[in-house]
Amino acid sequence: MSIDAARSKPAPTVRTAPKAECPAESLSALAERFEREAMPYRAALLCTARRLTRREADAEDLIQDTMMNAFLGFDRFQPGTNLRAWLYRIMHNRWISVHRMKQRRPETFCVDAITDDGIAGFASRSNRFERSAEDEAMDGLSDHRIEEAFRSLPEGFQKVLYYVGVEDLTCADTAILLGIPVGTVMSRLSRSRVRLRAQLADFTDGSEAWSNRRPLAQ
Repeated sequence: MSIDAARSKPAPTVRTAPKAECPAESLSALAERFEREAMPYRAALLCTARRLTRREADAEDLIQDTMMNAFLGFDRFQPGTNLRAWLYRIMHNRWISVHRMKQRRPETFCVDAITDDGIAGFASRSNRFERSAEDEAMDGLSDHRIEEAFRSLPEGFQKVLYYVGVEDLTCADTAILLGIPVGTVMSRLSRSRVRLRAQLADFTDGSEAWSNRRPLAQ
């Protein structure tokens, strides 16, 4: 065979073995994994559902809807990522898109949760092991005052403060739940703290502990 003929001859096709695919998880195995991994969060989710809906029947409807949608999408959940935040986000989205519309009222957060030490404490305490004069003044505030101060915040600030200050989610979890950057969560937390302190300071009726302080930066 001449050199030219050899050059013109097509190269042999190299066949590679097909890649082995992981077998799809059976429905029964998926259900067992969902029961094992996701269902333990149901009680915490139900507490939040009660705070959102303020009615037991509506809370049960919301939690059933949440868990059903979570199960339907569980095969797409990435193992090793934050399952709790993933479930909270599903419930948050279902509440906004379905249940809030059914109740025909604006998105709300439970006043009972907002008025506890979680919000007032978040506003005043930079160190939970220290109690300052302004902490003592905070203790004298009524739940109504704390609620009023909370509702004075922009809606985006309320959401971040609720999930971090009341539901005790981390900034990273809250960012996943709300679909915003973690830096935005941290910024809103800081700014909401300043605004809450300013609002609650006005409610202390000229307390010396507050009147002697320098004005808060805006």
